[in-house]
Amino acid sequence: MYTPIIATLGYILSPDQRSTLLVHRNKRKTDQHLGKYNGLGGKMRHGEDIYTCLVREIREEANIECKEVLLRGTINWTGFGPNGEDWFGFIYLIKSFSGTPNTSNEEGDLLWVDVGKIMDLPMWEGDRFFLPLVFDNDPRTFHGYMPYENASPIGWSYSRI
Repeated sequence: MYTPIIATLGYILSPDQRSTLLVHRNKRKTDQHLGKYNGLGGKMRHGEDIYTCLVREIREEANIECKEVLLRGTINWTGFGPNGEDWFGFIYLIKSFSGTPNTSNEEGDLLWVDVGKIMDLPMWEGDRFFLPLVFDNDPRTFHGYMPYENASPIGWSYSRI
């Protein structure tokens, strides 16, 4: 039976649209993401829709309010979790926000990173496949499938509509 964990992943653009706010997961020694950079987001709660989940997670992790939000894509990550759990993620680009972002949260430091330099950072190997689709100028939404095995992607396919 397929019962994925539903989650959001948001990439917040700076006011000049040149940088994105990332979390450097460097606070918890037991974090499966330890040392990696990632967008902000998390698991959807019972009774939430996916947009409400995104807005809540961004508020909790960065202390800002999303204003202009664009769904860039979805990804089905099978076998991704530490115990082989399946995840289904909704990937967003937050084009504007209000407030001043925190500089850290319980997971790590929050840093503005030039969009052109994201690929130079330590991250999940699979993020390198979909991140170009998040930041490109193609207006179509992507829908991807990325199976994982032993914490590494073993495939990547997507369509755009």
